[in-house]
Amino acid sequence: MGMHLLLFCLKPIVVLLVLLVAGLAQAGTMDRAAMEKAFPPPLIVGEKDRDLPVWPIFKQSATSTPVVAYAFESIDLAAIPGFSGTPFNLLVALDTDGKFMDVRVLSQHEPVFLDGLGEKPLFKFVEQYTQLSVKQSIKIGSNQSGADKATSANVYIDGVAKATASVRILNQSLLAASLKVARAKMGYGAGKDPDLIARIRPDVFNAMDWDGLLGAGLLTRHVFRNSDIEKAFQGTAGEGLDAEAPAAPQQSFQELYFAYLDVPSVGRNLLSAADWQYLQTRLDPGDHALLMVGKGRYPVLGENFMRGTVPDRLTLTQQGLPLELRDLDLDARLRLPESMAGAQVSVFRVIAPAGLDPAAPLDFALLVTRSKGQIYPEVVRQPLVFRAELPGRYVEAAATDAKTWRSSWTGRWPEVGLLLFGLGVLAWALRKPEWLGASQRRLEVFRTGYLLFTLVFIGWHAQGQLSVVNFVAVIQAVLAHQSLVFFLYDPMTVLLWAFAAVTFFVWGRGTFCGWLCPFGALQELVSKLTLRLGIRQLRVSTQLDARLKWLKYFILAGILLSACVSVTWSDRLVEVEPFKTSITLNFVRAWPFVLWAVFTVGLSAFFYKGYCRYLCPLGAGMALLGRLRRFDWIKRRVECGQPCQRCRSDCAYQAIDKAGKVDYGECFQCMDCVVIYESDELCVPVFNGKRKAAQQLVIPIVPLTAIAGDTA
Repeated sequence: MGMHLLLFCLKPIVVLLVLLVAGLAQAGTMDRAAMEKAFPPPLIVGEKDRDLPVWPIFKQSATSTPVVAYAFESIDLAAIPGFSGTPFNLLVALDTDGKFMDVRVLSQHEPVFLDGLGEKPLFKFVEQYTQLSVKQSIKIGSNQSGADKATSANVYIDGVAKATASVRILNQSLLAASLKVARAKMGYGAGKDPDLIARIRPDVFNAMDWDGLLGAGLLTRHVFRNSDIEKAFQGTAGEGLDAEAPAAPQQSFQELYFAYLDVPSVGRNLLSAADWQYLQTRLDPGDHALLMVGKGRYPVLGENFMRGTVPDRLTLTQQGLPLELRDLDLDARLRLPESMAGAQVSVFRVIAPAGLDPAAPLDFALLVTRSKGQIYPEVVRQPLVFRAELPGRYVEAAATDAKTWRSSWTGRWPEVGLLLFGLGVLAWALRKPEWLGASQRRLEVFRTGYLLFTLVFIGWHAQGQLSVVNFVAVIQAVLAHQSLVFFLYDPMTVLLWAFAAVTFFVWGRGTFCGWLCPFGALQELVSKLTLRLGIRQLRVSTQLDARLKWLKYFILAGILLSACVSVTWSDRLVEVEPFKTSITLNFVRAWPFVLWAVFTVGLSAFFYKGYCRYLCPLGAGMALLGRLRRFDWIKRRVECGQPCQRCRSDCAYQAIDKAGKVDYGECFQCMDCVVIYESDELCVPVFNGKRKAAQQLVIPIVPLTAIAGDTA
């Protein structure tokens, strides 16, 4: 009956895989056919760039075919997670002048646009980017009147009510991705990759006061005098409109001080210890807090400025590219000298995706507006520009081969620390299997607790699910002659693979598959639950079990072969793994993927970890790597298999043969056999030996002389 039920359950696999492939083809990344449909003639889609995921768009013009735009998907360049944990994916066409020729939403998982407002407001919002340029400072307006927009140094677009945060995330994704393409393809920002930027050194600190900061170059001072303003407006309709300027040409119009507040020697000297710590909580890894102190008759922030928004009068560019300044709304008191009493203090944030390089100069512009006339005034605006630069000793140059992977580790240090602690606990527990298997209760409590840690923390929280995609990525990177440094961006993956690599030599594949695989933990916990509910696990025959275990190796071979010949097909075939659906996306996906994940999890309710044993390509790879094992760490007795079959009959994985030998390639290190071995009651040879010893009758030998003496 078990064999027939298993075959019945396996029958829909082919159907489900076909649905998965079909669903992936429709919802996956843009291929050439999709690009040609999006950009029909007279436009011509070129070959996708191997180094940067960008498609050049050509247009026939007389006898030449020039590049008129670059098309790309935002998720390939700036995968900034939304509220659902999944990034927006936008199709963007950027012309050679840096203007947005087209912006479309390919996929999004924002709850407010799925179950609330619907997608129509989102599509309308995205339409506003057409014909805007990455050279402009594109901002999402907040209660801005038409007059304010007309005199603003920024380009404002309308937001979406009740979805402010979501559209800001979209805006960040779009601009961050577009700036990367502009840098690489159009020479903006000297062609520098925004990932290859310097970092502020957190370990450099010198105690100093305001004058000391000025002397060290950490504070940049610039004074605009009345004569400078008159010179800026000379020859325009705004000339001569300021009555104070001719009377006192050398008087200060605006005195500005700038500093990186996130530099320890600045922030720790100007802020209290509590405010400095609070500032750290307000900044994400790679963000910058920029301090601007102004004293004069023309404030940096206008009268209509609102906290938490973008300033209208102040703009920032670096190497020709605009960077968004947004008020940090930092409620902290700075230690300013008496000479700066009454000065206007502002702290702005520049987010990490903007790519601000603290080792390069910053160019600020203070926009001064004058109007002539009463009814229909003629508005004239002139920027007052100044430059600021951070001294080199306070920054750390970027490593050209590692990009920003270090920030991925430092930004996730609590998760890295907890994972290392968990791996240490597991190694400590497995160092002596006889200790962990000394009692069935001890093993049950420890194993269930650790499986919950693996599923909830490693899987669902830290997203540390290893995958056959890792094998595919290595193959494709080697074939493309690319570095494998991209793995370093995910510390969870690196640490788990490093730990698994060590355990291959000691215990084999069972340590990862049995203890550290989140999807495997999910299956085992489901099996434990169904057993408590009285659902009996089914067992296939030894012959069928051996044949079914070969399936995962064929699946692995097919995936690895496809990785060598077709990226598209390898992307489709790896979906045989339900890990992305069940662990990464928490079952929030198209229904074919969800159905497949539910099926594989449900299979374990009847066949103990059936997916792991028969279908998992990652498990197949782990089994092959597990052949590096140098020790037979599971103890055996001479009676094991001949005649005792207790461990073999109890092994849910059917990893022990009739002769009592353990197949470490199929062992998931559940340690049930270790419990049996260590138990006087469960191990049949030990139990029988003690019972025979207890049944033996011991007859004392009494000397005859003693008997004779008693008779006398």
